[in-house]
Amino acid sequence: MQNKKFLIIGLGLIGGSLAKALKEKLGAEDISAIDNDRKNLEQALAEGVIKHAYLDGDTDINWNADIIFICTPVSICIKYIEKISELVGKECIVTDVCSTKSDIIHKINTLANAPCFVGGHPMAGSEQAGYSAGYAHMFENAYYILTPSRTSTPQALEITAQIVRGIGAIPIILDAGEHDRITGSISHIPHIIASALVNMVHEMDSQGKMQLLAAGGFKDITRIASSNPEIWKSIVCSNKQHITELLDSFIKLINKFSKYILDENENEIFNFFNNAKLYRDSIPTSRKALVQPIYDLVVDVVDEPGIIGRIATILGNNGINIKNINVSNSREYEQGCLRISFADPESVQISSDLLSKEGYKVYKQ
Repeated sequence: MQNKKFLIIGLGLIGGSLAKALKEKLGAEDISAIDNDRKNLEQALAEGVIKHAYLDGDTDINWNADIIFICTPVSICIKYIEKISELVGKECIVTDVCSTKSDIIHKINTLANAPCFVGGHPMAGSEQAGYSAGYAHMFENAYYILTPSRTSTPQALEITAQIVRGIGAIPIILDAGEHDRITGSISHIPHIIASALVNMVHEMDSQGKMQLLAAGGFKDITRIASSNPEIWKSIVCSNKQHITELLDSFIKLINKFSKYILDENENEIFNFFNNAKLYRDSIPTSRKALVQPIYDLVVDVVDEPGIIGRIATILGNNGINIKNINVSNSREYEQGCLRISFADPESVQISSDLLSKEGYKVYKQ
């Protein structure tokens, strides 16, 4: 891939991470980028990640690329597909990283002069946004969905899969409709529910007491509500059929549970929680997913001077990198009040063992 010419349209979190991964993991030397934020482009140039930078709308963009990644919201992606169909060569492979696929694949399949296109969706990300939040190892061990179109040649599909494997991800081929139904269930609906919970509490919180006490479990389960609202507006609008059907199913389930409560049906209430626990506990944790995991350790500590320093020293002396330490005033779902965040699950396990040997009570999240 060192000799391939890459063009990335949209140098935000995913596009920026992709550029860094192509440079670091595949040794790509000729990466160009288009973005509407000059600061993103300047930073990528300064870091040596990209070779050429263009502002969106520039008239001198060099479209002579071997592989083009469109890393924008769906509506903008479709506009770029229409635009570049007349500009790219027949051998150029065009792909995207959008969270929904049906509208994009439909556009390709009905476009008279459509480019060679392979739909793509890396199941990785963050609540953060922008080029500076990206990192080269974002895609490691993440599933990367590929959705073929009518213009996807076997060679183009294989080259795209090679790139996906090269940046550390795992390619999975799915039909666009199946992709949108699955991601609607495990990603889009959870974001809507998390945002709905936050909006409900916000509307009820006339005196600010709910916000004060929301530092524990509530903040954790609604973490994804902090994601970029512009992106999620585009995702929801482009997957409306699946999302509305799934919301109907969710509402029916909630109404059924509400009836269990009114009827004091303790068996069904227990089954509701138990079935959820059993299914959730069976979900593997070895792969990255659309909703990113939290690598946290909770430590039960006494509130006394120097306690944070002692724990940080134990971990630091053993080469453990701490991303964040938070003293929680809420113990509603946890037995300790010191929450430590790490970059990976391995650091959680090692830290748990170290602190346990020192006599601390620790709880993995």
